[in-house]
Amino acid sequence: MEVILLENIAKLGSLGAQVQVKSGYGRNYLIPQRKAVPAIPENIRIFAERRAELEQIAQEKLEVARVRAEQINALSVSVPASVGAEGKLFGSVTLRDIAAAVSDRSDIRVEKSEIRLPQGPIRELGEYEIDIYLHPEVNAVLKLAVVAEA
Repeated sequence: MEVILLENIAKLGSLGAQVQVKSGYGRNYLIPQRKAVPAIPENIRIFAERRAELEQIAQEKLEVARVRAEQINALSVSVPASVGAEGKLFGSVTLRDIAAAVSDRSDIRVEKSEIRLPQGPIRELGEYEIDIYLHPEVNAVLKLAVVAEA
């Protein structure tokens, strides 16, 4: 299935690119999320007319992401957790816990889908640098300390 991208999508293409994607990905994700439209002649003509407007919207999203990244980079958050005798956590610190901690301790909203934990949930006390994916061109680093509950 060939689609026209309406925004920059990591590892796929930039605004206006006509790319070939699997039918399910296009039908079930890109088109319903309004990230792309089918590459039919009518949509190609409409896109050409709206290109400047879509580029302006993309630029505004990029600026908002950069501002959020600066705020997140300056932020340091601690998450209290129940700890056993050896310093291991009872349970783990997950995406939801991190997003809630950021929202509780600042006016910055971070969604679970923006947080990257490549090694999985955190299971030990310590300080971590968590990657926050805000935009295909903008990533932030959150300083997170997992501390024992009092």
